[in-house]
Amino acid sequence: MIENTGGEGKLERIHVQVSPDLGEVARQAADLFVELCQAITGAGQVFSVALSGGSTPRALHQLLSSAPYRERVDWSRVRFFFGDERYVPEADTMSNYRMAHETLLEPLGVDPSRIFRMPTTELGSPALAAARYEDDLRAAFELSAGQLPQFDLILLGLGPDGHTASLFPHTEALSVSDRLVAANFVPKLDAYRITLTVPVINNAAVVAFLVAGSDKASALGSVLLGPRDPDEFPAQLVLPTDGDLYWLVDQAAAAGLAQARPDQ
Repeated sequence: MIENTGGEGKLERIHVQVSPDLGEVARQAADLFVELCQAITGAGQVFSVALSGGSTPRALHQLLSSAPYRERVDWSRVRFFFGDERYVPEADTMSNYRMAHETLLEPLGVDPSRIFRMPTTELGSPALAAARYEDDLRAAFELSAGQLPQFDLILLGLGPDGHTASLFPHTEALSVSDRLVAANFVPKLDAYRITLTVPVINNAAVVAFLVAGSDKASALGSVLLGPRDPDEFPAQLVLPTDGDLYWLVDQAAAAGLAQARPDQ
C-alpha cells in the first residue's frame, strides 16, 4: 500500500520502525509519547491522546506509569480519550477502559475530569453510546458544526484480520464519514463495538500503530505492501491527512513485510 498513498508528501510522513521484541516496541512508543507530549505541554497546551485496547498497549502503559517515564510528563496537562471500546460494562474484563484504568490511569493518579471514557451498556444501546461520545468530543474540543477533533496522538493496534480500532473488515463503520463515532456491529463476533470513525483518526497530528507477534505478520504485510483493499484490510484506511503515521512493529510481525509483494 505504501506505493499507492497518493503523493511523496504523505510517503515522507510514514515511519516504519522494526524492533526486536514487544518490550522494545513499547519503549519506542513511550519515547514517542513523551516527545510529543513534552512539545505540546511545554508550549502551555493540553495534550490529547486516544488510547487503544488489546495486549500490546498494556506494555506501553506499564512503562509510562513507571520511572523514568512518569517523571518526564506533566500528567496534569494530558487528556485521555479512547479510540474504541467493546460494548460491555466498564468493569468487564474485556473493557478497554478497565485495562487502561488498571495499567495507566490509576497508577498515575489521573484526575477523572481528564479521562473521557466511552460510555457503553449504561446508556441502553450502542447507538446512544456512540452519540454520547460524539457529544463528549464536541464539547471537549469545542467543535463547531462540521469540524473534526484533532488528537495530538492516536494509538492503534492491528488485528490478525487487518482491523484497527473497531473498524472490522466488511462492516458498516468503514464508510461512515458524517459522524465522529460509530456503533459498529461485527457479525463474526456477534457483538457491537464503539469506534472513532476514519475521518477522525485521519485528522490526528500523529497516529501510531503498535504491532507485535507472529499472528499479525500476514495482516501487516497485506496492509503495508499488498494491493489496496480497505474493505478486507481496514487498517489501510488510516493515512493522516496532514499528520505523521508510525508503524512500531516487532520482528515477528515484520516477517510479513519480507513475505509480502508490493502491488505492481
